[in-house]
Amino acid sequence: MSIDKEIVKDFVNESKTLIEDLIDLLEGIEGDFSQVQKLADYGNGVDRIMGGAKSLAMSAPQDHAVHLISDYTALCKAVGYKASQIKGNENLFDVCVATLLDGSETLSTLLDRIDEPLSALKTSIPQAFIERLRWVSGKFSDDVAASVGTGKDDNDPGKQKLKQNEIDDLLRKLGL
Repeated sequence: MSIDKEIVKDFVNESKTLIEDLIDLLEGIEGDFSQVQKLADYGNGVDRIMGGAKSLAMSAPQDHAVHLISDYTALCKAVGYKASQIKGNENLFDVCVATLLDGSETLSTLLDRIDEPLSALKTSIPQAFIERLRWVSGKFSDDVAASVGTGKDDNDPGKQKLKQNEIDDLLRKLGL
């Protein structure tokens, strides 16, 4: 199984453009709790990167970085969506925005190094970021949606819940 280098290059370029937009979004709402719902837009943007990574992963060898990027973006997406639902906790909002800013910058680094061995990439994810991610994800109850539904029905399958154990499983898959 091999992955087309040109497709990977296009994925990286498109993802880097999305990351710039996501960082602009986060910097624009930083410190402004009234814009908490815009974190759902962050979740949507990082979901696009995750979708591209998951598609590429289907034709990539198991040790390709695109698998790590897929799992990593799933965590960023979950935090973004869950944080968009924060009510009355400005400090948690601020921590989530800062965490997602760091996470987006790390994602950019992972994309820059997509051709490197998986083991090398795992070491480029700062341990302090992982600890903050664990702490932040632990602040959300399991009934907080990890993605955005259509708004028509609370039982909408598009409005998925990502439970703490699933977040822990993603962290384990990342080898963290």
